[in-house]
Amino acid sequence: MTSVKSGAQPNVLAEPPVLWSFFQQTAAIAEVELKKIFRDPTEVLARAVQPVLWLVVFGVVFSRVQGIPTGNVSYLAFMAPGILAQSVLFAAIFYGIAIVWERDLGIVHKLLVSPAHRASFVFGKAISAGFRGATQAVVIYLAVLALGVQVHWAPLSLLGVLFGVMLGSAIFATFSLIIACLVKSRERFMGIGQLMTMPMFFASNAIYPLEIMPRWLQILATVNPLTYLVDALRGLMIVQAETLHSPLVNFTILGVVFLGLSWIAAALYPSLVH
Repeated sequence: MTSVKSGAQPNVLAEPPVLWSFFQQTAAIAEVELKKIFRDPTEVLARAVQPVLWLVVFGVVFSRVQGIPTGNVSYLAFMAPGILAQSVLFAAIFYGIAIVWERDLGIVHKLLVSPAHRASFVFGKAISAGFRGATQAVVIYLAVLALGVQVHWAPLSLLGVLFGVMLGSAIFATFSLIIACLVKSRERFMGIGQLMTMPMFFASNAIYPLEIMPRWLQILATVNPLTYLVDALRGLMIVQAETLHSPLVNFTILGVVFLGLSWIAAALYPSLVH
């Protein structure tokens, strides 16, 4: 007869590292969300029409106004990064409506009973929103190219714009998720989303510089993450553009905002089922 040593342990599969498991869970959520885009890309294409109209109509008309100080660039060039940031905001701020639908269909209940970390749901959806925002950048670049705006074509500049667009999309999508967790109703969510988009857009440096704003609006603009996204995109995208901060400073601020919103969203996500 064979004997088993007293100190022997059963042969079990080693658990993967916690960080690696988190990355796997996040990638799985992002993959599921991206499949929705590939199956029905019409939403992304439809949202691409609005920024083009802003550039062609609003930008061309206001480029004739001489009273807006834009430094060494034309008003159309000054405005282009702001319209890109606006399209990112408008597309991502309503991202949370899908979360409300998932709750009503029972999908959120199934996700919450899985062993996946709650933060992986938030980061996975944020990554998906980032890829949605990247499509907006392609549309804006094609539009400004047709309008004759001088942009930086250096690879680092293009990668910086892409990173900024994806980070901005992730921020506003996560903020949208927080709203969805708090209101829990499609009607209220749509009302709050529509209420917040335009004030956030106009309380930023998207279509006019901060120095021409009244003091109270300048204060609001300094706490508006859209201001730092526009500033980063303007510096990376437009030739001879004047910026408030360096891209590194802008991205650092946006990164801190994203981490803070992600922590809040991960804490609130289970409340969707209550």
